[in-house]
Amino acid sequence: MNLNKLHNVYFIGVGGIGMSALARYFIANGKAVAGYDKTQTEITEVLEGLGISIHYEDAVKAIDGPFLNPENTLVVYTPAVPKDHKELAYFRDHSFAVLKRSEVLGLITKNTFCLAVAGTHGKTTTSSILGHLLYECDVKLTAFLGGISENHNSNLIENGDEVSVVEADEFDRSFLTLSPDLACITSMDADHLDIYGDALALHESFEAFSKKIKPNGKLFVRNGLPLKGITYGIEDDSDYSAQNITINNGTYSFDVKTPKEVLKQVQFNLPGRHNLSNALIALAMAVEYGLPKPQLAMALASYKGVKRRFTYHIKTDDLVFIDDYAHHPTEIDAAHQAVREMYPKDQVLVIFQPHLFSRTRDFGADFAKSLSQFDELLLLDIYPARELPIEGIDSQWLLGQIINSKKELIQKKQIISKIKESKARIILTLGAGDIGEEVKHIKAALIDEN
Repeated sequence: MNLNKLHNVYFIGVGGIGMSALARYFIANGKAVAGYDKTQTEITEVLEGLGISIHYEDAVKAIDGPFLNPENTLVVYTPAVPKDHKELAYFRDHSFAVLKRSEVLGLITKNTFCLAVAGTHGKTTTSSILGHLLYECDVKLTAFLGGISENHNSNLIENGDEVSVVEADEFDRSFLTLSPDLACITSMDADHLDIYGDALALHESFEAFSKKIKPNGKLFVRNGLPLKGITYGIEDDSDYSAQNITINNGTYSFDVKTPKEVLKQVQFNLPGRHNLSNALIALAMAVEYGLPKPQLAMALASYKGVKRRFTYHIKTDDLVFIDDYAHHPTEIDAAHQAVREMYPKDQVLVIFQPHLFSRTRDFGADFAKSLSQFDELLLLDIYPARELPIEGIDSQWLLGQIINSKKELIQKKQIISKIKESKARIILTLGAGDIGEEVKHIKAALIDEN
């Protein structure tokens, strides 16, 4: 398919973080763009401000006329869309070109030098760091991100079309549509078992992805993963390793051991060893791409982060409010490690919204163990996303497994009042559902009180 010959691009699920990056890309490249989404959000409002027509009813009659021409319209959908979606069925029944988001990414990046970031955790932060490093070194790139970069206030970084940076998403085996030149795998923890069935099948898909790398390409793997490649790690014997790590006023300073030399006193401003690992692999990929190391070190020090990835909303002597996307036990553990490293003596209250009934079921004991580490817990109902309820699996079931004297199941409308009842100095919201929509209300209420 020749994307240059298409005039219209229609998105089903346009408000998704990955979908909206593609929508931004096409509108910036002169295409007519429109779409559907289930609910209006900050992302859809931004897209509408760019001139993208969006409606919120699953109805063919709501689609603008020009997008009903199969001759010059590409339809892009997300796998999260229900199988009985009326618009999707219409397009399929009327001979439209209908592709998954990952397939479109594969087409866009096919003729570029592609740097892909894979892994069950860390994709968005790592790809955002990598995109920022290349941008600051004036590489002619387009980076498609799964989150909003704080530096660029967008999930799309554009400075040309010679190089692409993409998240290689293991969900629905989407990353097998890519053929990267440089790729990394940050982690291979069991997840998406509703798709894969078991951890072995997930591991096999990562192995298949590793074989998609172009001839003469390079694979980077976190030390300890069962795949061969250039290794990276923290304070170990990896090919790329962070050494002599210190923290000063919330900033990491460390040396980077490369296969050829040592880069001294590199600085990075995001908390948490998981973020330090993300910074290390992004730096390693940029070094192997061939960029000047002093310029890369300056770019890394200027990196501000991704919205909803340990994002500070309030940071005063009396109160700290942080929001994070963590929705898997490993990610919750990483958020806990980061907050304890930064605030070892303070009480921490976490508000957590579980994401998916199947994930809650599959990792119930692990979620309970991770959440039990915090001083106080406010637990919300499970966000279903694409799923129907599973009998016996709900937040009350999860709450019963959590060993924490201060724990409570609440509704979203109770969040602010319950936070105000707490004496905790550190407030942390976690989850991948719609809890992010509550952050602005929480922040406003806490600022008013203080």
